[in-house]
Amino acid sequence: MKTYYLIPLVFLSACSTTPKLTLRPQQPSTTDAAGLRCPEVLHAYHIGRYADPNDSLIMHEQHVVYRVEENTRWNFHPGAVGRSTTLPRDAAFAPAPLNDAILAEVNSQRVATAQIMIQARTLSAALAQFQTALQQTRTNLQETLILRASVNAMKQRLDALESAQGQPPPFSSSTTTNEPPDPLSP
Repeated sequence: MKTYYLIPLVFLSACSTTPKLTLRPQQPSTTDAAGLRCPEVLHAYHIGRYADPNDSLIMHEQHVVYRVEENTRWNFHPGAVGRSTTLPRDAAFAPAPLNDAILAEVNSQRVATAQIMIQARTLSAALAQFQTALQQTRTNLQETLILRASVNAMKQRLDALESAQGQPPPFSSSTTTNEPPDPLSP
């Protein structure tokens, strides 16, 4: 019977538990911490497929590895608390500032690049025409040299014929006629 008296005591003890206190970390306010701490610097490294150096039966697929290059630290520069200054970050990861002057300059650079590309195409076409004309000139020069050589050969033959014609033919005793030779006959 004594055991029956203990059972209601067990139920009463279960109802009388005290709530536990849970502590949550307090979030720092963004206005106060603007210049107190320098932010951490993270770099992302893209790694392709590779075999595990410790076990050649394991292959890792391509993935991104993030590395903390510089941890957060206290900002010891004086006067940074009252101002909303940010520390300079790596320019490769910062977005380019956009304003009207920069957009106008980018557009003028695009126009200049397009004009240069058009001029390059025109210059390429002119160069191709020049190459064709140069090849034609070389061909003409070779033909001219051949023609000069043949003209010189013809002059030499003509000079040889004229010198041979200017001399009287050797006297031969076997002439068929007694007439004097005609100066116009060959």
